Amino acid sequence: MAIIDLQEGALSARISTTGGLLLDYSWMRDGRKIPLLRPANDDADALSSACYPLVPFGNRVRGNRFTFEGREHSLKPNRDWDPHYLHGDGWLAQWDALSSNDSTARITLRHRADGTPYSYEAQEGFVLTAEGLELHMRVENAGDEALPFGLGWHPFFPLTEGTTLLAKAERFWTETEGWLPGEPAEIPADLDFSQAAPLPQRWINNGFEGWSGTARITWPETRTTLDLTADPIFRHAVLFLSDARFDPGFRRDYFCFEPMSHLANGHNLPGLGDLTVLQPGESLEGSIRLQPREIA
Repeated sequence: MAIIDLQEGALSARISTTGGLLLDYSWMRDGRKIPLLRPANDDADALSSACYPLVPFGNRVRGNRFTFEGREHSLKPNRDWDPHYLHGDGWLAQWDALSSNDSTARITLRHRADGTPYSYEAQEGFVLTAEGLELHMRVENAGDEALPFGLGWHPFFPLTEGTTLLAKAERFWTETEGWLPGEPAEIPADLDFSQAAPLPQRWINNGFEGWSGTARITWPETRTTLDLTADPIFRHAVLFLSDARFDPGFRRDYFCFEPMSHLANGHNLPGLGDLTVLQPGESLEGSIRLQPREIA
């Protein structure tokens, strides 16, 4: 495991090659360190981290099975508490450091089919500037057959009493048994973030289709906003807010807004839910940016 520290002016980030994780992204302002993502210890796993990558796709596939080009493929569960192959492999793997300096880092993962049909090479890049942090990811199909791929990130944002979220989307997906997506539906009133609004006091684990590619999180307690902007391939997002039934230690101190290039369970949806078919040697890539601003 390698820990990589980035610094640019008042902004800092900390990266672990275990899981390709962000452990910290903070802003030093007026003598105070303001967390822009949930901070984590150096030995944190992905579920305790600030952010982790979703590759070769995110979320779950119903029944751990899908059919593509007439061939049925199966996936093996990768967590003992979930019957599904969850969030790909990147978050559970050891990545290798390719390069780094004071404000940039690149790490890489080479995965060979093991419990899934996917063989691929992934790279994750981190660039810290005075304006904010850019995350870039690229995945290349290193197998010998075409398969549908996707990308995403799973950031954990601090949640305070005054936190609001602004994130426009076109449709909402219900949740069904097994933490799987159900059906597309109109966005419920308490999950309509077309204007800045607080998060409701309940469990949330839902996909949002046709996300605009921009989101704004506001923490009035520290007079801080964080603008999340994404490349056009990230047309979807998942909003997650835990509860004490799922996690007895949950303190309502974080939520997740996860940019994704595809819908959850896209393997079994018409049009593959915007998954991208990659032939051997082809690649998919995209970036998101996290830019803080002080509220006047």
